[in-house]
Amino acid sequence: MAELVQFNVAERITEIANKWHVYGNVLVDNANLILNHSATFKMNGEIEVDFSGVDNVDTSALSLMLEWQRRAVAASCKIKFTNLPANLSSLADLYGIQDFIPLSFH
Repeated sequence: MAELVQFNVAERITEIANKWHVYGNVLVDNANLILNHSATFKMNGEIEVDFSGVDNVDTSALSLMLEWQRRAVAASCKIKFTNLPANLSSLADLYGIQDFIPLSFH
């Protein structure tokens, strides 16, 4: 029997000033929870979304990035995505969206 794994969404994304830190896995089963939690974060000035704590992703991570980009445009602020895992960068290239989201590789 498969074991259900519970996680605290606040442990998946945190906000410190204008820097958001994403942790763990960003997969279809938790991406919407991460998105909903991030809706409580301030969108002003310049936002950096740091993926250095991310272990595993699927295409839902790209959807999150596009939604955050849409929210940033609507709020008249700038957003950039940093420290993307190699598999997330590959997915962005594969789907041809690297030109639509501001990526910054550190």
